This record gives sequence, C-alpha cells and structure tokens, in this order.
Amino acid sequence: MALVLGALRLLLGGFFTLVGAAKLLQVSAPVSQQMRALFEQFAEVFPLKLFGYQPDPINYQTAVGWLELLAGLLLVVGPPVLQQISTLLLILLMMGAIFTLVVLKEPLRTCIPAIVCLGFLLLLDTCQFLACSKTVVRHPNKKIPGAFGKPGN
Repeated sequence: MALVLGALRLLLGGFFTLVGAAKLLQVSAPVSQQMRALFEQFAEVFPLKLFGYQPDPINYQTAVGWLELLAGLLLVVGPPVLQQISTLLLILLMMGAIFTLVVLKEPLRTCIPAIVCLGFLLLLDTCQFLACSKTVVRHPNKKIPGAFGKPGN
C-alpha cells in the first residue's frame, strides 16, 4: 500500500510540477498565446467575481502556475505535513478548475483531465489520512496463572 501511495504521490507531484512550469515559462509562442487566451476566459468567470474581485489574466496564470509548481514539488519531496497541505491546495485548485469549465459550458472531454486529477488527489488525500490515523493496537500481555503467584497453590 505504501508503494502505491508513494507512486501516486510521485506521479501527481511530477504532473503538477510540469504543468505549473508550463504556465510560468514561455515555451513556444503559439502555446503561450493559447494559454493566455484561456486565462482571459477563466478570469471572466473567476469565482470571487461575485465579491467584486476579478484578477488580471496574466497574474492569474502566474499565480496558478506557481501554486501548481510548488505544490507539485512539495508533494514529491516535502515532509508529510506539507504533502497533506499540498494535496489540499491542489484539490481546491482542481475544484475551481472544474467550476470554471462548467460555467464556461465547456464540453465534457475538456473537463475530464481536471476530474481525473481531482479523483486521484482525493484518493491520495484519503489514503494519507488513513495512513496517519492508524494507531498501534497492543494486545494486553497474557498473564500466566501461577507464574508470579504464591507457591503451593
């Protein structure tokens, strides 16, 4: 179980690290322009827009990229507490991504990667929670009658 949990953590951490780096680095002009156009759409339906806050699309892309990059790295090499925090942050990010895609009325095939990532993150979080909550159960020592009792009984 620990091996599967470690492999899942490594897979998700590596994935989010690469995706975050892609959002931060200008790898190729067409990809960067397409990503910028997507984040302009995402900023239009930002959940906090109801409260009067609408992020700048470039800053939004940068913030999401840094969050994915750092959370992905901490998921791979961080201590257990930071791994749990990273998992929680990525769960919230994926929930926001799914919300955004649903509000934009994107087709289901566009939502599937975020849904799959959310499912794996929830699985990882549940397994981490169960692994941390296991307690050591000790069986009471069996007492052998007469071992330390009075002789001659």
